[in-house]
Formats: sequence, structure tokens, C-alpha cells
Amino acid sequence: MAENLVENNKSLARQRADEIKPYRCKNLIAVLENPMDIKNIGTVIRNVNALGVEKTYIVDSRKSLPDYWDEMRERKSLSKTSVSAIKWSFVKRFDSTQACLSHLEKNRFTSVVTSPHVKGKRNEVLHKADYTMPRLAVWFGNESRGISDEAVAASEFCVSIPMFGMIESLNLGTTTGIVLYEITKQRREYQEKYKRANRGTGKLRNLKQ
Repeated sequence: MAENLVENNKSLARQRADEIKPYRCKNLIAVLENPMDIKNIGTVIRNVNALGVEKTYIVDSRKSLPDYWDEMRERKSLSKTSVSAIKWSFVKRFDSTQACLSHLEKNRFTSVVTSPHVKGKRNEVLHKADYTMPRLAVWFGNESRGISDEAVAASEFCVSIPMFGMIESLNLGTTTGIVLYEITKQRREYQEKYKRANRGTGKLRNLKQ
């Protein structure tokens, strides 16, 4: 009986994985730069999974997290705060910002950072920017210090969320949810257009043969 239940759960998980696969945003990575609070990390991983972001990278200079994803999946604090999303979302940690940037550059990713207006840098309001470049890494800074100068210098542009209240700041979980929602929406629309264009090209080829 118990074995049948486990098998049914696995089948349902596989079915769900197949259903959401076309909606995943390929080559999109959320990068957390030295987050302080384990609860915030879990919340971000939950957002990443729910919104269809492909991967999460974490710059963890304090080395507070395990080196490998398999070990992170077993960490109760991450499993609980992410509502088990850590089991379904690939997470990679780096010892430093430079190590993460080097890895991204090697794999031809464009980096953008989330930050208020940065002097001497191209600044974009969230919903007005284009996020359909082939490979994109979106950086989110430390809860108190924000994004580092090193990450800003390596970025294509800075993204800001328009705010209209007396308090002009949001916590890390809320910020990632808002920013990644807009980015994944754009990328899904782009991916769908690309698929339709390819299907149309395929039909033309068939007609010519």
C-alpha cells in the first residue's frame, strides 16, 4: 500500500514536470549576492520555482551553505522556507562575486542588477526594459548593503521597481517576486513567438518539398 502511494506521488510529480516544461524560462538565472537570512533564501527559491526561472546562483562568501545542491536539498531550513521548492530548483553556490561573474561570462550570460538609480550606469524602470537576450542573469543584492560595485560594473544595466509610497524599499523576497514576474512574462512571450515562427518555417519547408 505504501509503495503504491509513493509510486503514485512520483507519477503525479512526473506529470506535473511534463506539464510545466514548455513554460520554463530557459537560460534565466536569479543570482543572490551574499544574502544574510536563510528564510529569505528559501523564499527566493520558492519564487524562482513558481515563476519558472531555470536556476538560482548564490554568492555565499561566509560559506554558510553546503557546496552542493544535493546537500542543500537535505537542509531542513531551506526545505521548510522554500516549501520544498529546493528539491525542484537547481541551486549553485559561489565563494565570491568574482567567481560567479567569471562563471557567467564564460557561459556567455548577460548580467543585469536590481538597484535604484546608479550614477554613470544605464538605468531602466522594471516594466520598460527588454529582458529577451539569449542568456540572462538577474542579480539581487544583500538585504542591508544592496548590490556590490563589482556586480554593478559587470552588468549591462540597473533595474529599479517604481515605488510611490513613503517607504521606498522592499524586502528580498518581495523584490525577487516582482522583478522575476516581469522578466519571466517577457521571456515566455518571446519563447512562444520564437516557437510559432519556427513552426511556420517548418510548414513552409514542407510545402516546398
